Order: sequence, then structure tokens, then C-alpha cells
Amino acid sequence: MKSTQNTLKSLIKFAACAILALGAVAQAQDKKADPTGTWTWSQPGRNGGPERKSTLKLKLEGDKVTGTLSAPGRGGQSSDVAISEGKLKGDEISFDVTREVNGNKITAKYSGKLSGDSIKGKMETDRNGQTQSRDWEAKRETEKK
Repeated sequence: MKSTQNTLKSLIKFAACAILALGAVAQAQDKKADPTGTWTWSQPGRNGGPERKSTLKLKLEGDKVTGTLSAPGRGGQSSDVAISEGKLKGDEISFDVTREVNGNKITAKYSGKLSGDSIKGKMETDRNGQTQSRDWEAKRETEKK
């Protein structure tokens, strides 16, 4: 009888541990990457000019990403442009930003990897038939309370 009780206690302990482990795994899977928030990064100005700060506001809806990019133009004035083709697959984010410069539309294709409060990736544009690539790294701004 004692042996049966010990076996039953061991099975109950094992089942309890298995349930706790499954709960921890499920909770970890629920914490998928979420780019929602305000992101900023700076890049050097042209010809030694002041740094140019870009601000990206993103919102996740399912696996679709929407938002706007505010970046300084040639005259230094910032303008907001809606992103398009925004997607999130796992921790990989991508979106396009199309601006009009001197009557020409220029599309910048952004891609990156989301890791906590950082996105690190590449931005590509096509200029005169040549693809130009630049690294970018954005940090999520924390909410001010």
C-alpha cells in the first residue's frame, strides 16, 4: 500500500511540474515581438551639417504594421509620411516609405530585426538605377509618466 501511495505522489508531483512548465512556455510564446510605439534614430548630416533625427510611430494590427515616419528633408523641415507594406513576421519587420522629391517618387525599403526596445536593419533606395543601402538602428522611446 505504501508503494502505491509513493507512486501516486510521484505522479501528482510530475503532473504539477509538467503543467507549470507548459504554462511558462505558453506565456513566453504570448510575448511575441510588438513594434507598437515611437522609435527614434539619428544619422550624420550632409557635409558635416547637424545630425538628422528621424521619428517612427508604429502600430501593430495582427501581422500588419501601420504608422508614420517623420524625417527632415533637404531644407531641414520635418515632414510626416505614412509607411506602406508594413509587415511583422516573428521578430522581422519591414515597411516602405515613399517620398516625392522634385517631382520624382523615391521609395525607401526598410527591414530590420526587432529585439526588445531596439530595431536594427537596412534601408535600401533605388537611385538612378543603383541600389543604395544604409544601416539603421532605432530605439523605442519610453513612455513619460
